[in-house]
Amino acid sequence: MNPSMADLVMVVHGPEAFDAGDVERLNGLLSPRQVLVAGIMARTAAEESGLPATCTDERPSVVLGALSGPACMVNRGKTPESGRIFGELVAGRLAGLIHVECSDSTVYCWDNADERLAAAIAERTGYALVHATSTRTRREGVREIRGCIPGEAVFVNGIVIGTATEETVVLASEDGTIWVVSGLDPKPHGFEKLLRAGLPDLQTAWCKSGPVRRRAPGPGERAPRSGRVVVIDHCGHTLYRELEGEVCGVLSIGDDTTAVCGHICSHAGIPIFGVVDGDADAIIEPGYAQGSVVVEVVSGRDDDIGREIAAARSLQATCWEDWVEETLRALAGRVRVVLDLREE
Repeated sequence: MNPSMADLVMVVHGPEAFDAGDVERLNGLLSPRQVLVAGIMARTAAEESGLPATCTDERPSVVLGALSGPACMVNRGKTPESGRIFGELVAGRLAGLIHVECSDSTVYCWDNADERLAAAIAERTGYALVHATSTRTRREGVREIRGCIPGEAVFVNGIVIGTATEETVVLASEDGTIWVVSGLDPKPHGFEKLLRAGLPDLQTAWCKSGPVRRRAPGPGERAPRSGRVVVIDHCGHTLYRELEGEVCGVLSIGDDTTAVCGHICSHAGIPIFGVVDGDADAIIEPGYAQGSVVVEVVSGRDDDIGREIAAARSLQATCWEDWVEETLRALAGRVRVVLDLREE
């Protein structure tokens, strides 16, 4: 083996590289010392794959920036162009990046990356080797989200803020707010949710477009029926941080949040109680663990009823089914059940 590859760390971004079998194939070809997983849905896909990997909640640039030895990023973009754009974005935050783009079998050697290592990876994989330079010029207070497909959802920090109308969405921030410059049909409630958490720094915010995962989740063993009830309010990407200890269920607030939580928790075997109001953006293949219930508010917003439940109900349950039944009784006449996976 090429000496520079002996200690290779492979950083995998996104679930598609696992779901399409890329990671398994590259494992066999490159024999990396370690596989690190960057991102939330990638972690779900990694766990379902059964491949040995260390999962993180950090973005790829943070994971790669903390490494000192030979490393590469593995990605499968929804299109080759979006994959290249993502690689350029990550490379712009690093001194150099070797980017293995599986959507079109390309190894990008960005900026000052190790050319010898990039060539060795290209040779072993049979991928084309491309030298590329990232663009590091950014306008203060302006963020471009490139590689969008018109009609797909656009996210900032895990919250859907609208639908793309062009390949590039341009956002700007000033005087404590964010507005659309071009390329987006905005979702006002999404911007409201985003700003409720505080004005994000557009230069460092996590921005993406399109579905967060195309594949349906795999089922898992049922979690304990007693323990903590975790509350996730319109921030499904934070779920893994909360799933430590004895968790028997998740109260998820918001349509997209419920979809994401249901998908992640399906493999973990953790049921959810989802509160929605019918404005889902179809960002992920649905899936729910046994014992899950989803209710739609009859009038008003999911935010209000979800927070009311979180404030009024104990978040320590001796029995998940009893907790759900008592919550439904408290909401009688105000919600309707749209999914019920409790055992008869």
